[in-house]
Amino acid sequence: MTSKYPAQLHAQRTLEKLQHLLPAADRAKPQLLYLTSEIVHYRNDTDRELSFRQESNYFYLTGCDVPDSAVLIFHPGGSSATLPSVQAVLFIPKDDPLVTMWTPPPPTLVAALETYDFGSVQCTSDLISAATTFLAEYRDTVIHTLPQTAQFPAPSPEFVKSFGSSSTPAYLLSALSLARLIKTPHEIELIRKANAISSRAHEVVMRLLGRDAAGLIQGPREGGAIMPDAWRIEKEAEAEAVFVASCRREGAVHQAYLPIVASAQRASTLHYCCNDRDFAWGPLVHDHTSDLQTTQPNGTSHGKKFIPQVLLLDAGCEWRNYASDITRTTPVGNGGKFTKEAREIYTLVLKMQNESIKVLKPGVHWDTIHRQNHVTLVQGFLSLGIFKGEEKDVLDSGVSAAFFPHGLGHSLGMDVHDVPPASKPDPAFNTTIPEESKKNPEFYTYLRLRLPLEAGMVLTVEPGIYFSPHLLAPVRNSPNINHEVLARYESVGGVRIEDVLLITETGYENLTTVGKDVDWLERVCSGQD
Repeated sequence: MTSKYPAQLHAQRTLEKLQHLLPAADRAKPQLLYLTSEIVHYRNDTDRELSFRQESNYFYLTGCDVPDSAVLIFHPGGSSATLPSVQAVLFIPKDDPLVTMWTPPPPTLVAALETYDFGSVQCTSDLISAATTFLAEYRDTVIHTLPQTAQFPAPSPEFVKSFGSSSTPAYLLSALSLARLIKTPHEIELIRKANAISSRAHEVVMRLLGRDAAGLIQGPREGGAIMPDAWRIEKEAEAEAVFVASCRREGAVHQAYLPIVASAQRASTLHYCCNDRDFAWGPLVHDHTSDLQTTQPNGTSHGKKFIPQVLLLDAGCEWRNYASDITRTTPVGNGGKFTKEAREIYTLVLKMQNESIKVLKPGVHWDTIHRQNHVTLVQGFLSLGIFKGEEKDVLDSGVSAAFFPHGLGHSLGMDVHDVPPASKPDPAFNTTIPEESKKNPEFYTYLRLRLPLEAGMVLTVEPGIYFSPHLLAPVRNSPNINHEVLARYESVGGVRIEDVLLITETGYENLTTVGKDVDWLERVCSGQD
């Protein structure tokens, strides 16, 4: 993608949302938006730089990754925030030889003007003067900043001294969140790129597991340098390393979040980010109905074999600050095949996801799709014998929340859990909540999107089923659970399947390309594909 990041379009959309949020008396007044970039941070009390990542709201309005930069966006007032009337100035720090001795210099003003979607680029030392000039011409201007909290870069002391008493943080963040909720075509392409890279990285992990399962990897397991063609994945950390390396090779600088790489029962922890355990080894444990009688020579070491288990990998990179978020749950051990119980749970989760994706379109409320996942889970558990009783009684009891505790998905953009002020409005003001959602409030506690779908939204669809000791403890005495049957499934740990979807005018587009069907997964993870 060679076109400039559409900062001016994003400024226009933000100003349009801002005008709807302002009190009626302020809507026609001139508006001034002021944001500062993220700065370079250092590790504790040292001079070691931490990885730089631009603050998302600032990047949305600038497309600029330069630390210590700033932006002023002026609108002279009136009924609409049309592009010709919006004036935006990007401020870039001057090159300091004492700094650039250690780090790359900022772009020159000429280079910045060619790179970014701005008609004017000045030095940061000129910011106060530029703001003063505008405010002298438009004396009743409303000055907007982000909240001065630890979550956002601090405004410059000079700006606070000059204009802090006359600025307000009450509206800008909400306006930005509403604007960012619906993606522009340029943003969609960046998200598409991030998901393509991450999809391939997931498949690299699967295929490396499969090559080892088929005995195709030869080389030392420990000691000395191990070249990539001899890499094995026998630990959570090794799976993470392969995933991140694959993304980095394709130019993705950052992961969108800490990868979740959870094997065996650890897959029941939703945000397990330790990624520091070996896969489960040991003599094979023959569970009553599990098809473990023939185990192929995958994951062998010192006469031991992997215990059949799942590997839940929830990971996604960023591309130019736009996120991906993909989860795949794959079989490890057992020749790269799921056990009977794991396959049944995986098939049910896949059904939940496929049913959800099929009904995605503008106008459908996210609560409704989320609730249907609980219905499908209850029906599936009744069929497997884990639940007992009448379907309506089991659903109304809310017991399914112990197995599917999180939301079906969330908005995604520059942040993996994108724009929460807009995607999950204050319940006191959210008039869109369906009446049916009030029946089981426990289903929606962690649902991060509580709105009807709109074209241009990007969101995840990520149902899961978990057998967490902590979540199951309160329902151990539930009359709706057959605890003897449940015990046969608890060793599965957890299964989650997650894709990124774009809502279109007529339905959806799945931006995640890595496979997830059971037969395909088992062929890849057993080295047969």
